[in-house]
Amino acid sequence: MGVLSIPQIRPRRWLVVDFKKVDWRGYFNSMFWNLNYWDKASTVAGEVEDPSQTFPKALFGAVVLVVSSYLIPLLAGTGALSFNPSGWSDGYFAEVGMLIGGSWLKWWIQAAAAMSNLGLFEAEMSSDAFQLLGMSEIGMLPAIFASRSKYGTPTLSILCSATGVIFLSWMSFQEILEFLNFLYALGMLLEFAAFIKLRIKKPDLSRPYRVPLRTFGATMLCVPPAILLLLVMCLASFKTYLVSGAVVIIGMFLYPALNLVKDRKWIEFSTVQPAHPVNDDIEEHSTVLEQHQVVKDEASVSLLSALPSSNTEEASEISPEGVQKLD
Repeated sequence: MGVLSIPQIRPRRWLVVDFKKVDWRGYFNSMFWNLNYWDKASTVAGEVEDPSQTFPKALFGAVVLVVSSYLIPLLAGTGALSFNPSGWSDGYFAEVGMLIGGSWLKWWIQAAAAMSNLGLFEAEMSSDAFQLLGMSEIGMLPAIFASRSKYGTPTLSILCSATGVIFLSWMSFQEILEFLNFLYALGMLLEFAAFIKLRIKKPDLSRPYRVPLRTFGATMLCVPPAILLLLVMCLASFKTYLVSGAVVIIGMFLYPALNLVKDRKWIEFSTVQPAHPVNDDIEEHSTVLEQHQVVKDEASVSLLSALPSSNTEEASEISPEGVQKLD
């Protein structure tokens, strides 16, 4: 569509804006929803080889592709056609394609949009379902959520994810955007707070990827997106505040309720411990690791320093062969 629209583009049309008729709430929520969830890439940082070099390049390329996929069709549609703000609604890109390239382009855009939405829905529901399965396997949710079908799919978790979709079906698309953006903004603010706290409390903590800035620079880096998150939250409607508040309150009561059920053994929970810690006591876990990680070259020093003072002379007489045996 971008190539076909070049002969019809008039750049002056890009500057025609009636700011009095701009729906700023819908604009910011739509823009935010289409350009968020970049933080999900961090969940697979441990599976990437040399993430400190790979992640910046991959994210830069992904940002360019995503922005181009939105910007080029918009520039083509608004530059090639006369400005009609009332016509730009859900599904209007198909009409733009027909006006620019004909009926075949309209059907092509509709088919591409349908397949894209189907893929996004499947990917999102699958990720949510396997997240429930993972939480069940580490004992955060009842063991029943970890049950799999003969094909290896978490059946009950998929049903729960689908139930959430059905629950949202009574809301309009714009209301769903506001609701998801509001909860996502809350989660991102917590992520920023955790990021800064870990930088201050545990600056030497091993990370798959480390932001190449000092603590002050890393804090300043979080300020602009935090302002945007607060702006999106402030533009939310009363209905969004009500639904989001109810979800947050339910979550606050659900967590201690699950712990109570787990302690009383009313429902079966998985007792298999994960390979990595799931509690919030990161400092305690790192201390235990530091106590067990002894460098081989310093084995003799650690052993000698651990001996009582009364045995210092005896320890100092240990031969190199003895040190090697202790090694």
